[in-house]
Formats: sequence, structure tokens, C-alpha cells
Amino acid sequence: MNAAGFPLLSLLTFLPLVGAAVILMVRGDEATVASNARWAALWTSLIVLALSLILWFRFDLANPGFQFEERLDWLPDFGVGYHMGVDGISVLFVLLSTLLTPICILASWESVQNRVREYMVAFLLLETMMVGMFCAMDIVLFYVFFEGVLIPMFLIIGVWGGQRRVYAAFKLFLYTLLGSVLMLLAILALWFRAGSADIPALMQLTIPRQTQMWMFLAFFAAFAVKVPMWPVHTWLPDAHVEAPTAGSVILAGVLLKMGAYGFIRLSIPLLPEASQYFAPFIFTLSVVAVIYTSLVAFAQEDMKKLIAYSSVAHMGIVTLGLFTFNQQGVSGALFQMVSHGVVSGALFLCVGVLYDRVHTREIARYGGVVKIMPAYALVFMLFTMGSVALPGTAGFPGEFLVLTGAWRSSPWVALGAATGMILGAAYMLYLYRRVVFSRMTRDDLRALLDLSPREYATFAPLILLTLWMGIYPSSFLQFFQASVAALVQRHEAALAIPRLAGM
Repeated sequence: MNAAGFPLLSLLTFLPLVGAAVILMVRGDEATVASNARWAALWTSLIVLALSLILWFRFDLANPGFQFEERLDWLPDFGVGYHMGVDGISVLFVLLSTLLTPICILASWESVQNRVREYMVAFLLLETMMVGMFCAMDIVLFYVFFEGVLIPMFLIIGVWGGQRRVYAAFKLFLYTLLGSVLMLLAILALWFRAGSADIPALMQLTIPRQTQMWMFLAFFAAFAVKVPMWPVHTWLPDAHVEAPTAGSVILAGVLLKMGAYGFIRLSIPLLPEASQYFAPFIFTLSVVAVIYTSLVAFAQEDMKKLIAYSSVAHMGIVTLGLFTFNQQGVSGALFQMVSHGVVSGALFLCVGVLYDRVHTREIARYGGVVKIMPAYALVFMLFTMGSVALPGTAGFPGEFLVLTGAWRSSPWVALGAATGMILGAAYMLYLYRRVVFSRMTRDDLRALLDLSPREYATFAPLILLTLWMGIYPSSFLQFFQASVAALVQRHEAALAIPRLAGM
């Protein structure tokens, strides 16, 4: 239990399952069941969001360690326990998960009309897995939640997705499962060596350099696919295109962060020498991802695919920052992860607004939207500016800090990343100009209605966060500061030991 004796993290993690159970017990005709399922899911997710704000207000910014800890025996004979906790690295991702879930439920209010009860249950199960993964302090528990996310996301894409939904769902499942099998082998190797699965205890373990290399590659196989890094990113565009709008929001907003979070929670602190050795390799893949996927985005005629490729480029910035091993780079990467979750999620919502009205995502089928939907055009512009890292929006502070940290490691790496960011601005402005300002290509667009009150409520918190993070970034960076400083210091100390031994 935490200091107050209140199992807050367990409540945050498993309360959505209670809501899911309530939804499954709803009886009545189809319309009644659908309506009650929507409201039950919304109220459950809002209660979880309200509880997660306690983490925000009660979190000790000066403490670099884990807080709100809970421990229970699970498999004590095997050194595996139920251990939950958050630190400055994970707390904001818990909040991001609990924020996007009610937004996704609102976004699905009218667009999902088939099997509504099962859809809402899948989203609440997904919330449990996401929150649990960011809170897990036992590596076996981490693995359970990390893999558990696949089940509801597989169903959301495979049941409620587009025409090629089954193909996209299986591609997502097989790509991520294959990498995770190798991670399981690394987890077993750590468990055999330490006799414990507790992550804080594993951080004190000294692992031989050669063993670290193999373990790092095993973890890399799982986390690189989840990020996703080039060239194992090909599942992402298909998943985004076929997923329902809310599925794309969660996929871009939270699930892509799980791989990067795995790097900073497990790979870097547990395998410092291997992380340092493979850093140039990570830099190369990251810069290639930023430039290559930006160029590919230019060729896209599907709005969702364009934004999906932009997500690969932005996550390339994140992985680059994580492996700079300095305060600016790592803090910038974490900030970028949160801001990308907000901005990219909002961009997919913007695409969903048009798709719900016209039922096409082809860029060429739109044009002149500003003339008939001025409020929508303004909202879309704000999130486009956030995606291109305009100063004053959420996208700028993280990318600026990552470039600063990358310059300290290698000016050439920073230059390559900056080139990709310029390309990113070009393709996002290209998208915006064609959809919003070009000549209207269809007469039926003139009958479109602007944003509804429900859509305003969906966008409002994301607009607030995009501006807040851009104007006052220190209010978010302060959460990372102590934990990142401790991580960097521990990494440098771990690397100093082999140097001293070789003197």
C-alpha cells in the first residue's frame, strides 16, 4: 500500500473492469443496451480520470523514486509479486491514458452503432491494460499488461474497423507478438540470474557486458516494433487506416508510447553498457525513420496514412532523445511522448470528424472546408501547428530539447533529425492546404455542418493541453526532472565501473 494505505493505483487500474462488468449485465432491447453501455463506459472513464488527478496533485516532484507503491504476494516462491508504483517518468503516461479514454468514448458516441456493448467493454479493458503497464513495478506483471493490450486492440480493429480490418488486426498482432516472445526470454534470463522479478531490485543487478548485449537485442525486438521504429513500422499505417477513429486515437496516443517507455523503464537502466553500445545504431534508425517516413508521407492520398507516417517520424525523435543519455535529450523525449499523444490523437479525431460526414479519407475529395466549417478549420489548424512544432504549441518544447541533447551527442545526428522536422512541416501544411483552403471538389460538401457540442467537448481538453504544454512547458517537465536526473546519474555511474576496472 502507499503511505496513506489507499490502493490508488490498483483502483485506477481495475476500476474499468468493474465498469465493463456492469455493462455486460445491462439488459433490454438493443437501443437501450447501447445507450446504457455508452453512459456506463463514459462515467466509469470519467471517474478513473478524476482519480488519476490525485496523482497529479499529490505527486512529490522532488522524489526521484517510486511513489504510491503497493505490494502484494503473487508468486512468492518464485520471486514474482504484485508491485505497483509510479515515478516522474510514468506518472504523466497514466494521466494521458485516463484522459484519452473518455475522449475516445465520446468520439465513438454516434459513429459506432454495431455491438456497442462489446465495443465499450473492449475500451475499458484496454484502459486497464494501459494503466497497469505504466504502473507495473514487477517485470512479469509488466509483461502481462504489455501483452494484454493486444487483445482489446485486436478486437477493436478486427471487429469495428474498415474493409481490410482482419488483415490489419492480424498484422498488428503477429508483429508485436513475435518481438514480445524474445522479450519473454530476456525476462526469464533476468529472473534466473536475480531470483526476483522486482524491477527496482533488478536495477541493482550487475550483468556481464556480453549478456547485456543479447538481452538488449531481445528487449529491442519487442520495443522497436511497438514504437514502431524503421523498418518494423509497416504494421502501423494499415492498423491506423482500418481502425475506427477512437482506435487510431489510442493507438497513436498511448500504444506507440509503450515501446519507448519499455526502453527507458527496462533497457536503459537494466542494461547500461549495451544501451551505450547500441546508441549509434538507434541514432541511425531514428534519423532514417524521421527522414524516410516524412518523404513517404508526402506520397499519401489517405489522411489517416499521412498522419500515421508522421507518427513514425515523431517517434523517431523520441527514440533519438532517449539514447542521448543526457538530461535535455531524455526529458525532451518524454515531453515529446506526451505532447505527441495529445496532438496526434487530436489529428485523428479531426480526420474522424470529416469521415463521419463524408465517409472518405482521400485528400483529393476535400477542399474549401474553411468556407463551410470555420470552427473545424481553426481546430484543425491548431493541431497541425502542434504537429509541426510551432513555438507556443505542445510540439515545440520536446523537439527543441531533443535536438539540444542530440547536438551534445552528435551534431550530425541533430542535423539529420532537424531535416526530417522540416519535411514534417512541409507535408502537414500540404495536407492542411488541400483539405481546408483548396477549391471545393464536391458540391455535397456545402451541406456539411460544423462541429457539434459533443465534438467541441471532445476537442476542448486537447486544445487546452496543446496550448498549455506549449506556453508553460515547465509545468510538465518538472515531473520528469528528478527521475531523469537520477536515471542519467545511474547510467553514468554504471558505465564508470567498467572503465575503472580496466585501468
